[in-house]
Amino acid sequence: MTEGQRDRAGKDCRFDTVLIANRGEIALRILRACRDLGLNTVVVCSQADRQASYGTLADTFLCIGPASAGNSYLNSDAILLAARTTGAGAVHPGYGFLSENAAFSEAVEKAGMVFIGPTAQAIATMGDKIAAKSAMIAAGVPCVPGPNSALPDDRAAIEAIASKIGYPVIVKAAGGGGGRGMRVVPDAGALHDAVALTREEARQAFGIPALYMEKFLEHPRHIEIQVLCDVYGNAIWLGHRDCSMQRRHQKVIEEAPAPGIAYDIIGPVAEACLKACRQIGYRGVGTFEFLYEDGGFYFIEMNTRLQVEHPVTEMTSGIDIVQAQIKAAQGIALDIAQSDVEIDGHAFECRINAEDPDTFLASAGTITALKLPSGPGIRVDTHVHAGYKVPPYYDSLIGKLIVHAPTRAEAIAAMRTALAQTEIEGISTNLPLLRALFDDDGCAAGGTDIHYLEKWLKRRSAS
Repeated sequence: MTEGQRDRAGKDCRFDTVLIANRGEIALRILRACRDLGLNTVVVCSQADRQASYGTLADTFLCIGPASAGNSYLNSDAILLAARTTGAGAVHPGYGFLSENAAFSEAVEKAGMVFIGPTAQAIATMGDKIAAKSAMIAAGVPCVPGPNSALPDDRAAIEAIASKIGYPVIVKAAGGGGGRGMRVVPDAGALHDAVALTREEARQAFGIPALYMEKFLEHPRHIEIQVLCDVYGNAIWLGHRDCSMQRRHQKVIEEAPAPGIAYDIIGPVAEACLKACRQIGYRGVGTFEFLYEDGGFYFIEMNTRLQVEHPVTEMTSGIDIVQAQIKAAQGIALDIAQSDVEIDGHAFECRINAEDPDTFLASAGTITALKLPSGPGIRVDTHVHAGYKVPPYYDSLIGKLIVHAPTRAEAIAAMRTALAQTEIEGISTNLPLLRALFDDDGCAAGGTDIHYLEKWLKRRSAS
């Protein structure tokens, strides 16, 4: 049992007030989950979000700083002060911002509150890609070929590692994430420049210059396994997702379950993931991300937080993942066993971004008109409304359109209809791109690799 488990096992960690340290659609999503559980809510905001409509639903809505994320949503001191002032017993970080910041998790716990997420130690372990790979190997989770150690400084030694792995290879930042801090090296002639550039990028972006090297898989899919753990060693997985439809490593469309991958194939991999969770004392929700190629799974990272795409798993599993995450933080044991998890039907999620559908440049401004679809199997997670001013300071995500149907084909048809019924005026959005993708034969067939969308965009721009 880990230190974090010793602190919590057999101990009442229940709280009645949650501070939500995030904004936008995820702040509203967490707020609703808290209300359904009978918990009071404190929502913090920046000056740019003071007029957000979800503020009226919170018990307390508190401005903690100016528009800049660094002075508000990333200001851990201001968030902790707000939590102490309002009497919050727990802090939910959502995703992004401070959600995978081990120092913040530790600071929340040291302040006598509960961090709704894993322990600082677990976050630190899984945030360091080298340490994470070592932990996965120890648990029997399949990993991408390559050493689970940092690259040395010696040029000859680096060359030897790349030669042993076999080109092409990919150089990655140990502290990286979000698609940053990585470079593909096609041959030996490009190796040292790639290492130097990636090391400097890692130093500047993450403060950690350490790099590692792996085999570059040329046509993989991006497959995820959603896990849920309590503090007593109980752990389950809630099915798998396909998140291969990406542009510049940023997901655009997600679906569950991943088409063409039977549960008896992915089951042993998922069980190894649960073993890893028990070994590191993981609590709450988490996502194991894999590259999948030629029937093989290769671990790339674990997200120690709630995922943007969690709704597709909620729709297919019938489990409210946000509520389950909060209950785990309260020290409540899982009330469902793996044998009770049933995956029903198929779900898609489209990320609706405030951006030009051709140039992908962010589009701030006022939404002058908004029409959203509704009906059986349709879900929209958004905080925007007619008259809402999309600020230029944050991520361009303004909503998520989710559909659920008995079969994948029916879910595709439902998404086409839902996208056709969605209208957002006053700003540019990626809705035209999403509609075009759901009319594409490759998207409809499923099983596309992570490079498919980039190639599709190139073909479209050339025509």
